[in-house]
Amino acid sequence: MLSLNVLRWGSEIEQAPPLPLRAGPLTLLYEAGELRAVRFGEREVLRRVYVAVRDRNWGTILPTFSEVRIERGDDRFAIDFLAEHREGSIDFAWRGTISGDVTGTLRFAMDGAARSTFLRNRIGFCVLHPPGPCAGRPCVVETDDGAMIEGHFPRQIAPEQPFREMRAIGHEVAPGVRAEVRFAGDLFEMEDQRNWTDDSYKTYCTPLRLPFPVEVLAGTRIEQAVTLTLSGAPGSAPGVEGDGPLAVTIGTGAVGALPALGLGLASHGQVLSARQVARLHALHLAHLRVDLPLTEEGWRETLRRATDEAAALGVALEVALFLSPEGAGAELVALAAALGAAPPPIARWLVFNTAEKVTSARTVGLARAALAGVAPGAAFGGGTNAYFTELNRERPDPATLDLAAYSINPQVHAFDDTSLVETLACQPTTVASARQFLGDLPLAISPVTLRPRFNPNATAAAEGSDSVGLPFAVDPRQTSLFGAAWTVGSLAALAASGVASATYYETTGPRGVMETAAGSPWPDFPSIPGGVFPLYHILADVGEFAGGAVLRATTDDPLGAAALALRAGERVRILVANLRPVRQQIALSLPVERARVRTLDETNAEAAIRAPEGFRTARGEVVPAAGGTLILDLLPYAVARVDVGGEG
Repeated sequence: MLSLNVLRWGSEIEQAPPLPLRAGPLTLLYEAGELRAVRFGEREVLRRVYVAVRDRNWGTILPTFSEVRIERGDDRFAIDFLAEHREGSIDFAWRGTISGDVTGTLRFAMDGAARSTFLRNRIGFCVLHPPGPCAGRPCVVETDDGAMIEGHFPRQIAPEQPFREMRAIGHEVAPGVRAEVRFAGDLFEMEDQRNWTDDSYKTYCTPLRLPFPVEVLAGTRIEQAVTLTLSGAPGSAPGVEGDGPLAVTIGTGAVGALPALGLGLASHGQVLSARQVARLHALHLAHLRVDLPLTEEGWRETLRRATDEAAALGVALEVALFLSPEGAGAELVALAAALGAAPPPIARWLVFNTAEKVTSARTVGLARAALAGVAPGAAFGGGTNAYFTELNRERPDPATLDLAAYSINPQVHAFDDTSLVETLACQPTTVASARQFLGDLPLAISPVTLRPRFNPNATAAAEGSDSVGLPFAVDPRQTSLFGAAWTVGSLAALAASGVASATYYETTGPRGVMETAAGSPWPDFPSIPGGVFPLYHILADVGEFAGGAVLRATTDDPLGAAALALRAGERVRILVANLRPVRQQIALSLPVERARVRTLDETNAEAAIRAPEGFRTARGEVVPAAGGTLILDLLPYAVARVDVGGEG
């Protein structure tokens, strides 16, 4: 039997709820040494304030906390604690003090010292402003030399830092009320974190113009502070709406077509069994992605395995080619020869060069010349195998491409459930920003994964040992209801934004949609041998509407719930995901008086994992929608499938 925690978020670790606090007209949350969701009434002022320790590869060294003391009243609070960051050669500790008073002033100070000598890229405060209320809005930045600069928070994703050498930044949060954040102890600048799908503008210490990594000698002290103040006439904050069901509304008009959906070839190298093939057929996939590093030995065997599995699944291949800067021509000739006179169906080539962050016109031209006659009709795509960041900073010429590609994962900078949920709102923002410089060029999001597959910014081998814990690219939430709910949110975000195709996860294994027959070799990856993961059922529910239309779906709290609505003929299917670790009610507005509802939650998830065929035959129960409103009572990270019309 799997525990509730494992079913919910893939780990036995208990998750403590954040502590609500008040500082005069501000409400906020304290959680594990940081502040979140600082609000003036309904208006979010700051999303997060925290201290980060980043190693020479930009890896985040997570802290442990002790000696935590909290005093709070009705309109003020004081907190202090000890934070310790230890990993490999890094040993850094700091004392944190946070206070909030009746005027709405927040102060967060850190006083730290290195207890070893190590290399770092950054140590210090990060302050996140939310794009929702800020994008395109004016602000005033005070620079380190005292100059006052009037500007705007970027509306489209800014490829470079919008503000540098910052001492303070202020903006209006309500008519007549301004919020100012002031920094001390280092130089600060802002980057647009939406480049990596973090839904925020991040102001951080130590400008990137300074050399890194930097050696920190044992005994080095680091002291910084961040202060938020309100000016104008804040008085009492506007009222916050009372508790009630979260509202989700489904429109009748289509906003586009469901993208072609595929999976990646399993990176563990094992071939699919007949049982796994049968289960993958239920997903109605359009393609299978295979990565072919033509610079390495073994790619021919990988191609053979991908060809065989694509044929078994009845799908085309999405082939990601990795070419060397000098040998690309010979490598492409070898690939054409390996494909032979009867190549497998190929939907698209994603062409990359190991020396380029973004595919050059020369590289894609070489691929066209060598492969256009091998698989007629296959599209030639370029872009990046890494993040939207690279595409945004080195924008390709759309005239040279049939499509552009980039990958998405929600864990470049933060790793907690709340931060992962926040990234969902930013996935369509990357699409909208790409449209600004790529026009209507088709976009292939490939792949979408929970964890990064690799570190594109590493400058040295990672410290530490892989003998404990999990590999870098593996996340235990892959097995969980959280993973399923996040997948609903991602599918909803990308489907409504009009991308042409999206490749999710892998077929099997710890990065896939189902476990291998042998199961996981890692105790910290709580899978059931031979079972599927809950997110398998999400892709199956969506796959049954392959080729269908996407309907408009809106929610009054995107951090609380996600909804994807699909239509095929007279049938409509709506997936509604609870994105919170607590039970909540969701009021779903429908243009009908009844619907058939089947829920995937902690009461039936283990059965759905062990016996997916039986779960998939369960149609759910018919539920009345009084006055066109269906009330869904969803357990933590539950997903409701709502069917309307047809045989519903």
